[in-house]
Amino acid sequence: MNIGITTIVNVAFQVYTWLIFIRIILSWVRVNPYQPIIRFIYETTEPVLGLFRRIIPPVGMIDFSPIAAFFVLELLRRLIISLLLSAGIY
Repeated sequence: MNIGITTIVNVAFQVYTWLIFIRIILSWVRVNPYQPIIRFIYETTEPVLGLFRRIIPPVGMIDFSPIAAFFVLELLRRLIISLLLSAGIY
């Protein structure tokens, strides 16, 4: 079985996108922030979401940073895949 670098990049971006989506869902329910899985999700996603939160502050109770993160992550994924394919790396 041959897994290429483009597949690994795609999977990494997909996993990170799912982590952000899970974090959105977690923000709607009461969770224990000290539970290891919850801490992992928050610590993994906060660097990106925090960056976007500084650029796009929440409006009332609505945080638009995940939407911006989804958009930029998809652009980044496409750019990296395009660069890898143009360099002949599969």
